Amino acid sequence: MHDWTDSAQSPADALRCVTSGMRIFVHGAAATPTPLLEALAARRDLTDVTLYHLHTAGPAPFVAPEARGRLFSVSTFAGPPVRDAIARGDADFIPIFLSDIPSLFTSRQVPLDVAILQLSPPDRHGYCTLGTSVDAAMAAAQSARFIVAEINDRMPRTHGNTLIPFSRLHAFIHSARPIHAHQPARAGADDQAIAGHVAALVEDGATLQMGIGAIPDAVLARLHDKQDLGIHTEMFSDGLVDLVRSGAITNRLKHVHRGRIVTSFVFGTDRTYDFVHDNPLVEFHPCDRTNDTAIIRLNDKVTAINSAIEIDLSGQVVADSMGFRIYSGIGGQMDFVRGATLSEGGKAIIALPATAGGGRVSRIVSALKPGAGVVTTRGHVHWVATEYGAVNLFGLTLRQRAEALIGLAHPDVRGDLRREYAEARHVDLHSAGRA
Repeated sequence: MHDWTDSAQSPADALRCVTSGMRIFVHGAAATPTPLLEALAARRDLTDVTLYHLHTAGPAPFVAPEARGRLFSVSTFAGPPVRDAIARGDADFIPIFLSDIPSLFTSRQVPLDVAILQLSPPDRHGYCTLGTSVDAAMAAAQSARFIVAEINDRMPRTHGNTLIPFSRLHAFIHSARPIHAHQPARAGADDQAIAGHVAALVEDGATLQMGIGAIPDAVLARLHDKQDLGIHTEMFSDGLVDLVRSGAITNRLKHVHRGRIVTSFVFGTDRTYDFVHDNPLVEFHPCDRTNDTAIIRLNDKVTAINSAIEIDLSGQVVADSMGFRIYSGIGGQMDFVRGATLSEGGKAIIALPATAGGGRVSRIVSALKPGAGVVTTRGHVHWVATEYGAVNLFGLTLRQRAEALIGLAHPDVRGDLRREYAEARHVDLHSAGRA
């Protein structure tokens, strides 16, 4: 193809197709197209433009107070840049399973005018890729009237269902900046204890789904002696790279995408981005495929490892909010909890520290905070792990669940939890016995 760089424009010029009242999709995580977002926020002629996105990274001028009335953010998964804006009413949030987000756009429940993406450079066949984040971006690209892109020389070229024809772009800018990174969190003693309990539940031949953070990374670090692990997940970060290089991951026992690591997006450091660049071992697919329960369950021993903000004594799992304050989103937790439990030999694990706030706040509670959103219901929850152990709640009565979960709480609050349960349920757990 011709020298494509000759057609590059400035961010302001590339966005000239954007007019007031439009609905716009914004690429997220490492693929957040920051130069285009900054240029969009600088447009003083716009009003009532709505931005739909998952978690974005880097600056978020579109939710700054001065953007009020011009740009309005709607998150399907809220990251740090938008939490305060949602809390003060300057942005909004859609509670939705990750697997359902693409259908918002393809069904035109949310009719998109523009998709603002960050892409890898076009190859000799004229195709860019969505790089580090396919998730809902493919559906947005296929549904929007216009695609405006940042083509970044440093965006990894990825395999799978990631191709965007260069000819499909309405306009683009050209950059060579580092893409957004997520630095690994250091695992403390409690995180390591939790990881030990979770890793003990992972069997040889398991297909893993994990999130991002100190606990998932600590779990992965303990799996190097496992055999024939597979990966089918919505995302991964740096912790997976070492596990692949240890030889523990072969993907040979998977029934779906055998021999391949499957993900929807990645978010980490250059170690992760270098690993996925032009790597045919890793396939990226939209999240309505990676998170499709009917597909997840086809692999055996699916072991899903997810986190929580708090859990009550009946097993209700809160993962998207702290009371009324939206913290993240439903994401893929329920997709994989259900998929794992339907998988032959599968396990769904909720892993969380017993306390928050430096030990001042128990995450295991007798009653959820007002406004808290239940992401995984007590009917779906199975394994729960804290630094004090792991229990399987499946098939347990309310009394048995309460006793099991109190055993996972910090010792200092166990007496209070028993008293609160007795007041609420009129049952003294010390004398209840087996129900």
